[in-house]
Amino acid sequence: MNFLEIFKVSLEAILSNKVRSGLTMLGVIIGVMAVILLVSIGEGAKAYITQELTGLGTNLLIITPGKTTTKGGFHPPSAGTVRKLTYDDSLALKRRAWLLSDAVPIVIGTGSIKFQNKGRDTMIIGTSPEFERVRNLYVETGSFVTQGHVDSKEKVIVLGRKVKDELFGIENALGKVVTVSDARYRVVGVMHKKGMSLGWDVDDVVFLPVTSGQELFDTDSLFEILASTPRSEDTERAISQIKDILIRRHAHKEDFTIQTQGAMLETMNTILNVLTAVLGGIAGISLLVGGIGIMNIMLVSVRERIREIGIRKAIGARNRDIMAQFMIEAVTLSGVGGIIGILLGVGIAFLIPLFVTVLPTSVSLWSIVTAFSFSMAVGVFFGVYPARKAALQDPITALRYE
Repeated sequence: MNFLEIFKVSLEAILSNKVRSGLTMLGVIIGVMAVILLVSIGEGAKAYITQELTGLGTNLLIITPGKTTTKGGFHPPSAGTVRKLTYDDSLALKRRAWLLSDAVPIVIGTGSIKFQNKGRDTMIIGTSPEFERVRNLYVETGSFVTQGHVDSKEKVIVLGRKVKDELFGIENALGKVVTVSDARYRVVGVMHKKGMSLGWDVDDVVFLPVTSGQELFDTDSLFEILASTPRSEDTERAISQIKDILIRRHAHKEDFTIQTQGAMLETMNTILNVLTAVLGGIAGISLLVGGIGIMNIMLVSVRERIREIGIRKAIGARNRDIMAQFMIEAVTLSGVGGIIGILLGVGIAFLIPLFVTVLPTSVSLWSIVTAFSFSMAVGVFFGVYPARKAALQDPITALRYE
């Protein structure tokens, strides 16, 4: 028999039991669909985190007090360090680290902000004028903190959009005086609406001059210093410059940690890659279950068609023809199931962001190819035993089978 004849016989056998064939494919369909969906969610999460981190500035270096050997990730402010980071440290970096485009001092705390009879608790960031450029956060009306405000420790404040809306509504906030932890501050600007970023509501923040922030929180230290380089290839050399300057200022001790934006992305992507692989592996288990279902049905099919096998062998069909017939049936079931699973998985992956906006998805070609290849491999692997069992049937015994 030629291949076309064998394929035709196999297809007729599949179509003669449509319901059983459909149920057999169901396991493969669900498995392939689950692999594509879970991998697309993992890939979407990676793309989202990368976009959010780069959207908050590029080529960033984050200098925090205290020495740690941990690479990447986010670190809380250190306690009991040998020496604190100070505003003067940031000025020294600004003056002497020529590979840096900016060195921004940051002090962070929380406090209650009030206007007339309205008030709320919010995050307070003390910083310098360069913060806008480094973090890609700009004012919509008024102005941001200026160097004059920082130098004179002036009590001015820039409101995040949510804080402004809750305290002032549609009223113009510029020039108004608000109370922050019992101190009076004049509103000089309102930030552009930014929304959530990596779980942080960027609109629920107010900004002060860093020197005013230190007075407010009664501290002479900084939470961190944000530095940036004009080019990513300058990062390593810039780190060396920062270390050289700060070690000289800190009694020849490296009691600070420098983290790069690239290291943060690498750490997060490593975690998400592992998570995606685990999710894909879990989904792949359902593909194995689908393969077992194919083998089970093929064994039933062989048992039901023993007499047919005997007749075909009696009229000249070879063992390899019988084996090819049952292999084609198994591979067809897994292949068609894989295609349907791909269509459903891709379709649902594109629909998810429309209904669940906080759950990004990204369908990649490699996940489709991998899922389909795995489904075909499952069909071949679990089709071999039933096909071989059919091929080895004795024709005389098969003809006598009832």
